[in-house]
Amino acid sequence: MTIEKINVSETLKNVRKLLEEDKSSSPQMRAMMELLIVIINLFVAKFGLNSKNSSIPPSKDPKRQRGSKNKGKGKKRKPGGQKGHDGSNLKKVDKPDRVETIDIDRRTIPSGEYKQAGFESRQVIELSISTEVIEYRAEILEDAQGSQFVAEFPGGVTRPIQYGPSVKAQSVYMSQQQLLPYDRIRDYFSDQCDLPLSSGSVFNFNKLAYDQLEHFERIVRRKLIIEEILHVDETGINVNGKLHWLHTACNDKWTLFFPHAKRGGEAMDAMRILKRFSGTLIHDHWKPYFQYDCDHALCNAHHLRELERAWEQDGQKWAKKIQDLLLEINEAVDKAGGRLTKKSAKTFLRRYRNLLTRAERECPAPKPKLGPKKRGRIAKSKSRNLLGRLRKYEEEVLRFMTDKRVPFTNNQGENDIRMTKVQQKISGCFRAFEGAQIFCRVRSYLSTCRKHDVGATEALRLLFSGQLPEFLAQLE
Repeated sequence: MTIEKINVSETLKNVRKLLEEDKSSSPQMRAMMELLIVIINLFVAKFGLNSKNSSIPPSKDPKRQRGSKNKGKGKKRKPGGQKGHDGSNLKKVDKPDRVETIDIDRRTIPSGEYKQAGFESRQVIELSISTEVIEYRAEILEDAQGSQFVAEFPGGVTRPIQYGPSVKAQSVYMSQQQLLPYDRIRDYFSDQCDLPLSSGSVFNFNKLAYDQLEHFERIVRRKLIIEEILHVDETGINVNGKLHWLHTACNDKWTLFFPHAKRGGEAMDAMRILKRFSGTLIHDHWKPYFQYDCDHALCNAHHLRELERAWEQDGQKWAKKIQDLLLEINEAVDKAGGRLTKKSAKTFLRRYRNLLTRAERECPAPKPKLGPKKRGRIAKSKSRNLLGRLRKYEEEVLRFMTDKRVPFTNNQGENDIRMTKVQQKISGCFRAFEGAQIFCRVRSYLSTCRKHDVGATEALRLLFSGQLPEFLAQLE
């Protein structure tokens, strides 16, 4: 790696060589120098990490610069929608809610006789936020003996005064879809709607949604188990200052989020999906996923970043060649309509294996050091570990070549889980594990509804009206 025109890797290699040749140094001095070299290597490696060669998000890139949207386009484009883009404009409505006629001030025009020739109209869209109080009056009948009979109130109307489904839906929408903190939701209802909605009520509405979605969660588990393709991923969440994990299992139609104190197999088993799943599991090579008896496909976005790091930091030429080959294969798959012919796939596989075979010479396995044998495995560099994985799991790496259902990356899983990071940035943490459970189940519902073209507001309105969207009702 080069910093300020200094090849740090080469410099450290020369220092280590000089240290080996110098026999006059004491063992203590040699040990101290070895330690310093290791520390420098660690700092240099960390210094060179960014979003392109590791899992660091772009927002944390050092000296981050936003790239131009016109980069590589050949010509500068004007802001806004481009020619041929399907845009949307405001359109006049046929029946406005209110019409105000503006008469001409005749003092501003020449005197004379005039007849009306029509109107020129312009429409202004305004927003009116108001509350509506519905009072239900149940008729009471009394017979000759004094016995009274009261008409039944609509379902859910159980108190003298209560909030209706639309208030609950709006509250949960702002909390779980827009991820606003409870106090800000309380302020919104107070300022905009003149409703004294407390933070406790917002929590109660979220808890009510969670309870009513228990059946939905069973439906989603059942559907995911029988799907052909499943994306899985996990991300850390803060629950009252302690690290927990949010797991996801999803595809283009269904989403399930699941919180757990653990990251590995115990949490995956508790999700009650993967043990019974027999399709193709797409993930980022987290080892516990391989314990499940199904086909596996690996995320090549992760491979591209790791190969970038091996090329930039370790100077591994083979890494750049494998990276270029993976991108070439992906482009060929796209042009072929999602799947290569057997002949093309065989050609690419042969090139892939040849590159890895040549990489063995450039990045050989470490040899055991002379002297007393130490316990444990011999330490390998990150580049060597990556090379070993690409060779051992070639079928999982290249499955996207021949299986039309398997994408090049695990972007579906990562996209679905991304809003969790937004929630953590806004709120910092979940105060209790119950809050994480509510978030996961409600967000699973909203994400699944969105994938079936049902908006979040409509989905929550149906939920608090005691219904489910049609695509879910059909599965009951």
